[in-house]
Amino acid sequence: MEEILDLKELLLKGDLKGSLAIVEELEEMSKDDKINNISSYGIILLLHLIKKQAENRTTRSWEVSIRNSVQQIQKKNKRRKAGGSYLTPEELRLALEEAYSQAINEASLEVAEGRYEPEELEELVNKEEILNRGLDLILQQD
Repeated sequence: MEEILDLKELLLKGDLKGSLAIVEELEEMSKDDKINNISSYGIILLLHLIKKQAENRTTRSWEVSIRNSVQQIQKKNKRRKAGGSYLTPEELRLALEEAYSQAINEASLEVAEGRYEPEELEELVNKEEILNRGLDLILQQD
C-alpha cells in the first residue's frame, strides 16, 4: 500500500500534520471496506426477510441464511483489539437502507417464482418493518 510508505516517509521527516492526514485517509478506507462488507451481507439478510414477509412463510434455508448474514455482519463490525464496533447503530441502519434496493431486485426473482417486478414487490412488503427487523437482529448480542 502506497499510503503506508508515504506515512513512513512523513514520520521520518517529522511531518506530523501530513502523517495525521494519511492516518485519517487510511481510517476512512478501512471504514469504507467495512461498510462494503456489511452491505454485501446486508443484501442477503434483507433478501430473505423480504421473501419471508412477501410469502408469509419461511424455510430452514432462509433461516440459516439470515443467521449466517447476521453473524457475519456482527463479526465484520466488531473491533477485536480495541473493543466496541466500527459502525454505530445509525450507520448500520444506513448501510441496510442502501442495500435495500438491491435486495428488492434480487428478491423479485425469487418471490412467487419471479412473478413480480421490483416495484411491484416493494408495494407488497413493508420496508420499515424489514429494515427494523434486520437492524434488531444485527444488534442482538450473541
